[in-house]
Amino acid sequence: MASTSAQRELPIQPVDQPILCSPYVEPDEHWVYDTTTGIPTRTPGRRPASYWFKSERTGTAQQQLGFMAEEERDDLPLVNALRDDIRRWRESGWVGASETTKSLLRHWWREDRGRRLFFCQLEAAETMIYLREMLAQGRKPRFAPKLTQDDHAALMEGRNPRPSEWIATVAQHPKLSDRPHEAGRAPLTRYACKMATGSGKTVVMSLLLAWAFCNRGRQPADTRFPRSALIVCPNLTIKERLAVLRPGDADNYFDKFDLVPSSLRPELAKGRVLVTNWHVFNPEAEDIRVGGVAIGRLGPETPDSFARSRLGDLWDDEPVMVLNDEGHHAYRPAPVPAGEILSAEERADREEATVWVSGLDKINAACGIAFCIDLSATPFYIGGSGYPEGSPFPWVVSDFALVDAIESGITKIPRLPAADNTGRPDPIFFRLWEHVMHNLAPGERLTGGKPKPEVVFRKAQAALLTLAGQWKTRFAQIEAAAPGRDRTPPVMIIVCDNTDIAEHFHRMISGEETVIVDVPADDEDDDESAAPRRRKKPKPIKRYGNGLGGFSELWNTADSEVTLRIDSNLLAAAESGDPNATRKEAAEELRRIVSSVGKPGAPGSHVRCVVSVNMLSEGWDANNVTHILGLRAFHSQLLCEQVVGRGLRRMDYTPDPQSGKLTEEYVDIFGVPFSLIPFKGRSPGDTSSADDRPKHEVMAMPQRAALEMRFPVVEGFVVDLRRNLVRCDVKQVEKIKLDPWTVPTAAFVRPQVGYAIGSPGTQTGFGFELVTRDEYYRNTHPQTIAFEIAREVVRGLTDTADPRSESLRATGRTTLFPQVLRIVQQYIERRVNFNGCDPCELGLQVYAQRVVGLLIAAIEPDDSRGESPLLPRLNRYRPIASTASVRFKTVKPVQATQASHLNFVAADTNSWEQAAASQMEMLALEGEVICYARNDHLELNIPYEFYAQPHVYEPDFVVRLPSGLNVLLEIKGHAPAETDAKHQAARQWVSAVNHWGQLGRWHFEVCREPQALGEQLRRCDAAA
Repeated sequence: MASTSAQRELPIQPVDQPILCSPYVEPDEHWVYDTTTGIPTRTPGRRPASYWFKSERTGTAQQQLGFMAEEERDDLPLVNALRDDIRRWRESGWVGASETTKSLLRHWWREDRGRRLFFCQLEAAETMIYLREMLAQGRKPRFAPKLTQDDHAALMEGRNPRPSEWIATVAQHPKLSDRPHEAGRAPLTRYACKMATGSGKTVVMSLLLAWAFCNRGRQPADTRFPRSALIVCPNLTIKERLAVLRPGDADNYFDKFDLVPSSLRPELAKGRVLVTNWHVFNPEAEDIRVGGVAIGRLGPETPDSFARSRLGDLWDDEPVMVLNDEGHHAYRPAPVPAGEILSAEERADREEATVWVSGLDKINAACGIAFCIDLSATPFYIGGSGYPEGSPFPWVVSDFALVDAIESGITKIPRLPAADNTGRPDPIFFRLWEHVMHNLAPGERLTGGKPKPEVVFRKAQAALLTLAGQWKTRFAQIEAAAPGRDRTPPVMIIVCDNTDIAEHFHRMISGEETVIVDVPADDEDDDESAAPRRRKKPKPIKRYGNGLGGFSELWNTADSEVTLRIDSNLLAAAESGDPNATRKEAAEELRRIVSSVGKPGAPGSHVRCVVSVNMLSEGWDANNVTHILGLRAFHSQLLCEQVVGRGLRRMDYTPDPQSGKLTEEYVDIFGVPFSLIPFKGRSPGDTSSADDRPKHEVMAMPQRAALEMRFPVVEGFVVDLRRNLVRCDVKQVEKIKLDPWTVPTAAFVRPQVGYAIGSPGTQTGFGFELVTRDEYYRNTHPQTIAFEIAREVVRGLTDTADPRSESLRATGRTTLFPQVLRIVQQYIERRVNFNGCDPCELGLQVYAQRVVGLLIAAIEPDDSRGESPLLPRLNRYRPIASTASVRFKTVKPVQATQASHLNFVAADTNSWEQAAASQMEMLALEGEVICYARNDHLELNIPYEFYAQPHVYEPDFVVRLPSGLNVLLEIKGHAPAETDAKHQAARQWVSAVNHWGQLGRWHFEVCREPQALGEQLRRCDAAA
């Protein structure tokens, strides 16, 4: 582990703790990163409100820079103007507000409260109140506001009040009016509060309800203050959670957070609250059906009937106040540009947004909506909306971004891989999905291009084990806590690209799998006088076994399923609240478990690991998430922020008594390239012209027919084990070497705060924390790894060798296992170069699967003890091929031949193959080579498997020596990872073809130095 020691000596420049500000006052400092060095600096003052977008450089000068796309920042001018005005309004004692409002604000701002409110919560509520009580009523404060009455009037009309100053690069200009696309419909007055995940949006909604209801209670005739509130949310789980907004609820927030002075509590109770999810806005069926048959027609709902049906007791002749929780779902989709194709997910998002906003339009037309307030951590347009992805809603009026929440200690601090012991500038565990997708072979992809689940697991296993080791350390600390302390288990989240990958990871982590078995079923229709018959019907059952090696704490059992896989479709059905949803009971049970993760005594309290696809993007508020692993593409920072947000909710909100700040809590995140502001380059446009270089024609020359070379077309191998006796010459099996350069054994994580550009680097000023796979090492024995490898080798041998019944295969495995285990142990002892790594690294699939493949190719039937020898399985239509069929054109450099049936050798490089061809021409003149051929379009393919995926290998040359020996010759310089599998397969091919014996004797040789080729071939010929 020398590389790890060296890594610890990185020139780190420690700075103050990441948390700069108290959560109870306006931020007065923030981190600013130097864009060239990455070093952060503490900067006085509050960070201006802004958003980031991608812009593509154009023009000659920019084109020379490689067509870079860069992130650019644009201010949110309306937010920044209102911030200054709200600050001065607060300092003035909220002059112009009603006495009830002043009483509430003074109560909320008291420093001696038992539970102080966060500054971001109070500022968001103040902003709404200022807009409604001051600007909307035409009142002027005693100071010169930055946002004037004329500005406000323009915003309400949907106009840009300062077109020469407020210039939007990508976003729409600010406005407070959301106008329907349909003619004749009234616009909605909308405000959006941008609040980081975990900063308390539900508290802000409580403050606004208290403001409206208490004012209306004191002034019953004042319609400026709504007496009814409609709260709309995305799903049933959030709907249940928002029950705390009802003043009469037993767990209501008004009492829990002491939001209303006792003198105003009776007025609060006069308000009416309806919490619903957007699904109820779906139109009712126009037909009356009985038993599926239409017996009458109701026709489409009118706005009045729609509003009466959906609002129920809230129905009135007065406008209602609307609060849209997770309001980024409520937007009006713009027309899709011509030629743009939407994904199924994008189409679903547009449908949800349309139903949501259309429902509000109908209510507005029927009884009126006083104003809508959207609360969201990400009030941005998403892909497929018809607007630039990531651009903010134009009615954002208040902004407390995630980076501000981190610096104020309101959320956990995300720690990202900043370096690993490979020394790479961009750590593998940071952009994990790119690592998974890099250099995938065709056989490692499914139809459509997605990687196979087992391939994803193999390439991500090192990251999973490293992160799981950190989780286990945290789990052990909590388990060892003294009685009376919180023992809620930490949760690790695995966010996968699709359900197949999620299912595979769940099985590999938990050891649980669902199998379909045939169970007897009574046939009720059988004739009693006839002989009894028994049918079989398929039934899914769960089986439990060993899961992730070294982490039995994550294994599922019949009594305790601690690793949960979320069926996204099932959960979506439950979240909609649709009484007709299929599998309703199972869906509701899953929803109850998911929604109560981390809550002691609740159905989800035992969960330790959650494997899902994308449902964790919102609405899930478990605060015991400590580790997140991303296994999907993250094309936008919006998605990154939503996924990371699931792990940012704090466990404890008790401030440090000395500093008054909240203490640090962390969440470790692998595979989510969350840099807040990434800098991404884009590939240059393809300006290359068609290749018009002269082509050479390579072909067999009839006059050299004597030099023709024939070979079998091998498609596989025939293994017919009758006595289950095998042998293996271990010293001839290809070696493998563990490589910590490609599979990091350690990583360094650092806190992520402030705005950073590009990948996480080492020179950020913050200290590192080393994360390793020590837990995996401590809980895994090398002998266990040998047993697992032997088990997989036996499985591979019997599945291909014995197509008979399962009982016969089981018998064969029992006999084979001791033999194979001895071979595996010898191989590990003699042929594995651990390269300074812990021996348990061999258990990672990236290594173990290679060993399995090599040994399956190397183990043969023991024909000396009566087994049938290994034989080739030939192509039934073309069992023999030869150089006579070669004819193709190439632009590669060529070299003329004399000792080959083919006229040219086309070389892949200017050195290795051409040098070898020159050597063989000279050896032919000396009589030490009869003939040779370059294996180019010759179709001499050797089948092999690499990581359980089928491939074919083409040796560089085939050579015939004076003894008649045919040599498959590989000219090898750089050795990629699959080289050992290729070479072992070539030796298996040679053994099978020699047993077959129809085309002479064959041998496989690797030449690593062309100048020594003659000596190598002479040794081969002598040995033959």
